[in-house]
Amino acid sequence: MKIIVDAFGGDNAPVEIIKGCAEALDEHDDLEIILTGPKDRIETAAKENGIDPERFQIENCDDILTMEDDAMAVRKRKNSSMAVGLQMLADGRGDAFLSAGNSGALITGATLIVKRIKGIQRPAFSPVMPKSPGMFMLIDGGANVECKPEMLRQFAIMGSVYMERVMKVDKPRVGLANVGTEDHKGDPLRHEAFKLLKETPVNFVGNVEGTQIPFDSCDVVVSDGFTGNLILKMYEGAAAAIMGRVKDIYKKNLWNKLSALMIAGDLKKLKGEVNSDVYGGAPILGAAKPVFKVHGNAKAVTMRHAIRLTMNYVNTGVIGEIEKTVAQLEGKE
Repeated sequence: MKIIVDAFGGDNAPVEIIKGCAEALDEHDDLEIILTGPKDRIETAAKENGIDPERFQIENCDDILTMEDDAMAVRKRKNSSMAVGLQMLADGRGDAFLSAGNSGALITGATLIVKRIKGIQRPAFSPVMPKSPGMFMLIDGGANVECKPEMLRQFAIMGSVYMERVMKVDKPRVGLANVGTEDHKGDPLRHEAFKLLKETPVNFVGNVEGTQIPFDSCDVVVSDGFTGNLILKMYEGAAAAIMGRVKDIYKKNLWNKLSALMIAGDLKKLKGEVNSDVYGGAPILGAAKPVFKVHGNAKAVTMRHAIRLTMNYVNTGVIGEIEKTVAQLEGKE
């Protein structure tokens, strides 16, 4: 399998990106990695960290998008590491593309360069997040601020297929993010989406409200991008705040430190369960070929997990299944 990676996307590029790619190569014998970006800088960073640059193919390009660039920059600056990688994917020179760079630019590039799955109105940002117990997908996590009911139905289909095939969740339960669980709750968008989801071939369990999302209410939370991004950022912030408070409590005095030692294993497990590095980032579901948004602050371990998930994404036929399901729905209408 050939994976294209933007070597200059994210806060810790290129060093942590290169390290993570090297670790992924150690894990997977059938993996090839193409790094996009300034070749001299990639080679220098690799050598300075004891990594042989010959392990990678390098696609030289001089430009780099920053987090401050607008979303359309990926179309205007065609020699940037992100634009080059996306075009390589579109041209069939790789099986998937990963970047920890500018989210807006990546969504735009996935839509306009890689194109959409036939029948899909808009690709969606689709992070997998921890819950108690297990994990869930939030779709859309911020790509589409304004949505139509039909888009939410497509998000449900895409999220359900991904969770079943890639994350191995049997018959994933799909919930609609809303202000209450009753069928009549919400605004016109939620009312119409609810009706459509009841008739969609997914395991729809109804509305879910904010207090239910961290628990085992469903496996796919469907939302417009505006609401979804608020949920995502609040969720990540709350998890970090709580873990910080727990750490402060156990550092407070000697007795607390001793008690922390007694449950160190459980604390380490909890930290791992709420650590977003485990999931690496989020697929851009709806793109015609696999595009994966890696966390912007990605370290090597994040990159390694993201590559593993992307390989599963490629191997499990998610895109074909989404296209098939959407086509069947359109045929019935």
